[in-house]
Amino acid sequence: MPNRFLKWFYPGMQVKRWLFLAVGGIFLFGVGAALLPIEGGILLRLASLLTLLVGLLSLAMGVGLMVRSLVEAVSPAHHSHDLVELVFQRRHLERGPKIVVMGGGTGLSTLLHGLKHYTTNITAIVTVADDGGSSGRLREEFGMLPPGDIRNCLVALADTEPLMQRLFQYRFAEESTLKGHSFGNLFLTAMTKITGDFEQAIQASSKVLAIRGRVVPSTRTKVCLVAEHEDGSVTTGETNISRADEPIRRIYLEPSGCQPTPEALDAIREANAILLGPGSLYTSVIPNLLVERMVEAIVQSKALKIYVCNVMTQSRETHGYRASDHVRALVTHTNPGIIQLCMLNTEPVPPALLEKYHQEQAVPVEPDIQRIRELGYQVVADNLISTENYVRHDSEKVAKVIMQLIGAIRGRSPVNRQSDER
Repeated sequence: MPNRFLKWFYPGMQVKRWLFLAVGGIFLFGVGAALLPIEGGILLRLASLLTLLVGLLSLAMGVGLMVRSLVEAVSPAHHSHDLVELVFQRRHLERGPKIVVMGGGTGLSTLLHGLKHYTTNITAIVTVADDGGSSGRLREEFGMLPPGDIRNCLVALADTEPLMQRLFQYRFAEESTLKGHSFGNLFLTAMTKITGDFEQAIQASSKVLAIRGRVVPSTRTKVCLVAEHEDGSVTTGETNISRADEPIRRIYLEPSGCQPTPEALDAIREANAILLGPGSLYTSVIPNLLVERMVEAIVQSKALKIYVCNVMTQSRETHGYRASDHVRALVTHTNPGIIQLCMLNTEPVPPALLEKYHQEQAVPVEPDIQRIRELGYQVVADNLISTENYVRHDSEKVAKVIMQLIGAIRGRSPVNRQSDER
């Protein structure tokens, strides 16, 4: 312990000078305070006040410069000048509402990217039914849960250098055995082997990326998604389901009775808001809700329950679906109490993008607000999209509306959006 204390006084630590300045300030302040009550002339009174002022300034400068020197030594250079802003932001976000977001794919990542600017109390519950691409190959080869959607959520919540985020999303394109794999997927795979546990691998990756919130799988069971179609045929596997031409009647998980992770259930019980979607209805959103006890926990929760409806249909999975069809499929597979409110986009899609999506047999989801009201749910409709290159939810717009809704429920602010009472 003595040696550790003495290290503060080693040459080059850039602490001694500011420490001595602060100590000198305390000494001068004490001298000034001692002289102030003594009876004397105006010169003595002015000298004591000046000594007090110089001591106070020296103390403030010494402490401030010593803290700055320490911060510069342990933090990135561009962070050291924003210490007050960083501390304020961290403390402010820690007091934000507790939000659970359930889904998968790019839709979930988009939503998380916007919400992390309002709170760090975010839990992303992610589907583990993915069996295609890099995730499917790693799942098959190493017998692990698919890492792809987990990786996307970690990157979306990251509060680290952009280069680190790009690294996790880097996908090998060269002709090699790594072709198609992303670095983040391989990193999670390696961490799983090192720690012996997929969830510990997620926690370790969360620290590397300094994420605002946490990411948990919906279940630890290696599940397979199965679809029963309107013609009675059955399709097995998420990738095959998304390519099947026949309309879906229902989906289910095999094996049945898979249990949710305790972290997922705890987050649902403590949540102020639970968000479902956006994302592929049958292969990203609903699979989380097919896990045993998940729906029961959500229905019993006192949180505000919101379904963020997709803005575009999917050529096979939800071809011809209106917003009310999305809601109906969601509650048919679960429970009418699974949601209280549906968020819809009402902003028209530019003609140039409509033509692009027409080639993919996808069209904007019709916001049939009245039909959703008749089903018994509130509706919040607004401009929620970004149309720069693709039609996507705008993370900032969606997050802002969600926070207004949560604020209204918690009595903090009015909801300035088109809304309908249930």
